[in-house]
Amino acid sequence: MTGELDQVQRENDYLKRRNAQLQAEVADLTSEVLRLQQHLSRLAVRAASAPNPLSGGQ
Repeated sequence: MTGELDQVQRENDYLKRRNAQLQAEVADLTSEVLRLQQHLSRLAVRAASAPNPLSGGQ
């Protein structure tokens, strides 16, 4: 019984550590998504303000 309890405790400790790692990864990915959204937004503004080379103008 003690061996089984030790195994369950080790597994629980591992799962707690893994959960913390995954939460940190989610936070990192969330900040990366926000950074990329801001970058895309800036690119969209830049593209909207640039003259269209196919519009004629000559």
